[in-house]
Amino acid sequence: MSKELEEGLTLQLDWNKLEKASAQSKGIIPVAVQHADTKEVILLAYTNELAFRKSVEARSLVLWSTSRNELWEKGKTSGETFDLIEARVNCEQNSLLYVVRPRRGNICHTKNSAGQPRNCYYRKVNFETLALENMDP
Repeated sequence: MSKELEEGLTLQLDWNKLEKASAQSKGIIPVAVQHADTKEVILLAYTNELAFRKSVEARSLVLWSTSRNELWEKGKTSGETFDLIEARVNCEQNSLLYVVRPRRGNICHTKNSAGQPRNCYYRKVNFETLALENMDP
């Protein structure tokens, strides 16, 4: 991923994400991931049946990477992995909510200026300018 996309202050929403994801990865549903202790939304990702079963079996956050078209254990590369505490299903059974706990206490692969991992939703949209504002620089 581009450093500008992850760290920049220009709004660059990917309006075609679902279209690309469903074309590349059949049989996926969205998963909202929530921190068990703080109740913060950590990220929105996707799962398929294989990733769901792996998550449940391992009690670990395993997702489906729509960009790489493969299983993805969140945080395996950065070391910021998660225990799966609970899985909830919505009324239409077309999305999930995973309640997770970070194993090391951190969340995102991106870091702030102090070198600490932050919540993935660390930028907010300025409604006047549509520019992004970093809340954890």
